Amino acid sequence: MYKAFLIKYAEIGLKGKNRHVFENALKDQIRFNLNKLGEYAVSREQGRVFVECPDDFDYDETVAALQRVFGITGISPVVVIESTDWENIKQEVGDYVEKFYGRKPFTFKVEAKRGNKQYPIQSPEICSKMGAYLLNRFPELSVDVHTPQEYITVEVRNKAYVYSNTLKGPGGMPVGTGGRAMLLLSGGIDSPVAGYMISKRGVTIEATYFHAPPYTSERAKQKVVDLAKIISAYTGPIKLHVVNFTDIQLYIYEKCPHEELTIIMRRYMMKIAEKIANRNKCIGLITGESIGQVASQTMHSLAATNAVCTMPVYRPLIGMDKQEIIDISERIGTFETSVLPYEDCCTIFVAKHPVTRPILSVIEKNELNLSEKIDEMVKTAIDTREIITVK
Repeated sequence: MYKAFLIKYAEIGLKGKNRHVFENALKDQIRFNLNKLGEYAVSREQGRVFVECPDDFDYDETVAALQRVFGITGISPVVVIESTDWENIKQEVGDYVEKFYGRKPFTFKVEAKRGNKQYPIQSPEICSKMGAYLLNRFPELSVDVHTPQEYITVEVRNKAYVYSNTLKGPGGMPVGTGGRAMLLLSGGIDSPVAGYMISKRGVTIEATYFHAPPYTSERAKQKVVDLAKIISAYTGPIKLHVVNFTDIQLYIYEKCPHEELTIIMRRYMMKIAEKIANRNKCIGLITGESIGQVASQTMHSLAATNAVCTMPVYRPLIGMDKQEIIDISERIGTFETSVLPYEDCCTIFVAKHPVTRPILSVIEKNELNLSEKIDEMVKTAIDTREIITVK
């Protein structure tokens, strides 16, 4: 019955003279997500984006692909009416109602959008005339303009469109319109959600993962690759930088107080991620931290971690509790992978009694114990990293 979708957006419509830039980015992301499914035509017209489907398209697959495109707020399966002759539109809308609803009784309201301002019948008149026609053709129906069971929407543009169902999109802004940032991606629940949420604001993401063989297995690394694959369905391809962190961790373990291990290791992770980010034209870091969730995420610990960074650090989960984060991870499909029992490097080297109120001057003083080798070790870790393109 459906051969096209009308794509609705919200925030993009507020962009003024730059609106076309965001609309074109949205079109590009829609094309990218649909390309693997077939030959779809994507066009932009008067505040709407239309997707015309090939004859053999799969409805469910197409909707699922569109629901992973940031910037879309609504997806309406539409029947396209080629001729805008009023009698033809009435007939086609009536046929649509009969096919979609059968002859069951319900209350309805007609809504009209007249994108073609040259069309001789204005929107209020379209509503009244179409409502009268449907009542005459289907005596079992009744009009309720306040709380109808169904809305039947008719849009008249160069063609006419009829629909009565709008599926929810993910919202946000099209990927690629908000710059580029580096996600510190672990195998846990939080960081994939953080990457998803920042990407939802239009940011293209890359990711850095800190691997610690033999203390972490290849399965732990594959788990992170799998998480990157899941979120890449929303974000587009992700360049994943896999950094061997073992020697640095062991050196910190040997030279620094054990209650400060997590903070100092985290500071070096941030330093390394920032250096990689600078090389790849990123303008910010992304982490999955939430205040107070663990010892390294107290306000004092976050301040000590931030002190090593010169670029902004974005923490979209900062005010969320764990259940809120889990709910999002379940919705986007990362939770089941995140809870697989493969340890990452942070959990292997965690101290029994980590400091929760670190003093920055004390941390910096103790890091002087690393001065003999640490710069060369950081350089080696960056230069020998593995780069995986995940999509």
